[in-house]
Amino acid sequence: MVCKITSIKSPQKAGILGATLVETMMALGVSGLLLTVLASLTMYSGKNFLAILNYSDLNAKNRIAMDTMTRDVRECNRVSSYTATRLTIEDADGSEITYSYSPSAEALTRTQNGVTRTLVTGCDELAFSLGTRNPVGGSFSVVATADAAVAKVVYVSWNCSRTILGRKVNTESVQTARIVIRKQG
Repeated sequence: MVCKITSIKSPQKAGILGATLVETMMALGVSGLLLTVLASLTMYSGKNFLAILNYSDLNAKNRIAMDTMTRDVRECNRVSSYTATRLTIEDADGSEITYSYSPSAEALTRTQNGVTRTLVTGCDELAFSLGTRNPVGGSFSVVATADAAVAKVVYVSWNCSRTILGRKVNTESVQTARIVIRKQG
């Protein structure tokens, strides 16, 4: 009979059960980098989405204000008075409509029969000017005038902006119109 002595130690396992410190640190670094890129992309996308939404809202309000003003001026009987920031017209029924810009409130308002309605907010600058029926030779422009009694054309131009994430940015550069009074001789 042959006797064989065997070891009482268990055989070593073939693989490593845990990760080393270097591997753990590399995994944390790569994960941190990926999370930073994902957070930056999310913030950038959110900011752009907000800017597009803000632009769309401001554009819609500017379009409604310009349409309202254009309709009123085209159908008015005459321009009663005007300054660079205020226009008063006589409506077809004889009542007065006043468009007024307040630089401190950054707002364009419309007043008719004692009822005031804000058309545009966030308006950085606005200017009215008047023109006559006579064209300037060789161009499509009309002769500018300061006399409301002979005004046939009303020019209006404004610039609006909004605050996005604490920064004031131009989200609607300029709205400009040359409106001809149709009823005036």
